[in-house]
Amino acid sequence: MASKAIYTVVAVVGIAAASGAAWWYQNKSSKPAGEVSAGAPAGGPGAGAAGAGGAAGPARPPAVEVAKVELVKLTDDAQTVGSLRSRQSVVLRPEVSGRVTKLNFRDGDRVRRGQLLVQLDDQLPLAQVQQAQAELSIARANHKRNQELVAQGFISQRSVDESAANLQVADAKLALASATAARLKIVAPFDGIAGIRTISVGDYLKDGADIVNIEDLAAMFVDFRLPERFQTKLAKGQTARVELDAQPGRKYMAVVQAVDPLVDANGRSVGVRACIDNRAMQLRPGMFARVTAVFGERENAKVIPEEAIVPQGGRQFVYRLVDGPDQDTRIAQRVEVKVGIRRPGRVEITEGLQAGDVVVTAGQQRIQKDGIPVRVLDLNRPAGGGNGPGGGARAGASASRAATPASGAPAAAGAPAAAGASATMAAAAPSAPAGARPLDGPNPCIVASADTARSAVKRNATR
Repeated sequence: MASKAIYTVVAVVGIAAASGAAWWYQNKSSKPAGEVSAGAPAGGPGAGAAGAGGAAGPARPPAVEVAKVELVKLTDDAQTVGSLRSRQSVVLRPEVSGRVTKLNFRDGDRVRRGQLLVQLDDQLPLAQVQQAQAELSIARANHKRNQELVAQGFISQRSVDESAANLQVADAKLALASATAARLKIVAPFDGIAGIRTISVGDYLKDGADIVNIEDLAAMFVDFRLPERFQTKLAKGQTARVELDAQPGRKYMAVVQAVDPLVDANGRSVGVRACIDNRAMQLRPGMFARVTAVFGERENAKVIPEEAIVPQGGRQFVYRLVDGPDQDTRIAQRVEVKVGIRRPGRVEITEGLQAGDVVVTAGQQRIQKDGIPVRVLDLNRPAGGGNGPGGGARAGASASRAATPASGAPAAAGAPAAAGASATMAAAAPSAPAGARPLDGPNPCIVASADTARSAVKRNATR
């Protein structure tokens, strides 16, 4: 029993000695040499107080990453898909049956309005026209003779009335025969390009049989649909950017011609039709189109990185930094904001911030309450450099993000990163195709007056 007590005492003393040695070594390594008071013992209370006050000191402010509020040219738009249609399109069909005697066009030829394209056998109708003309001539002569005789009193007025009725009947027969003969001539209803015919000379066509399609390609319609929440933003005269999978890298500008007043009950979407100038003949009906409808543009939109937003319930907050007590410290203020248009990695702020404000983009979880001091962490500064007030950790990230095109538009060559981002967020003008023939005549898509167009642009800019 005595040996067990000795072992217990030795173990307790050993543990206490080891703990004391560890405490002494820790305090000694955390204090500069020569700072320990000579009067205080190495392991006494005085040394413990000096170590707690001199080594740890006040807690350092948390480090955060920041970015500045930028002013950019922002475009309010929406993306969707659509299809191209000809401005005018028709499939020619005969109204009466007959045999084809003449074809006055070739596949793919340009045709003019009123041009005779297909002639059906019209021998019988032409004979009926000649017969009707002869009957009309006889009826006209009889009526004239009766008018002379009634004036002399040789016949009654009833005979004159009957001859006048016979004249009208003969005139109607001639009109009917002429209309029947005219139906055997199939003409172009408008200027366009003929498709590929499905008939040949000698074919017997029944009424309603397909002959050939005529397409007016001077202007192309692009039909697309947007969700019903955009129906208040849509208006005639707005623009839309159109990209085609068949022509990668090319962009076309379309002008909204009409907005369907009926919302589709199945998909809750609104139909829109826009017009593209196709006098260069680069587009064809039926192409698949990727459409970016532009509702308006804001020249000086305030934009911050999306990660700066701290959602809470149904509200949005950011931490704005203001000057602190010294050069390396800033004060974090919690500010409620309202967001507008969102872009990949960026969001517009409509209320709550001003241009040039510095906001926290990373480290918000370290800010435990409003108004505490923080340190700005600059990831781009070299080792040993200071933290500047505006040089946030997101400065380089913002620049690289600004160089990334918004809405898939390429940045302008040779432009700075921020300027390239601003330019790409605006509507891009279509480029002329290489080797395209010169455009002649007015733009077929311009149907509204200049005053109406200016009013639409002004209305979109104020939204």
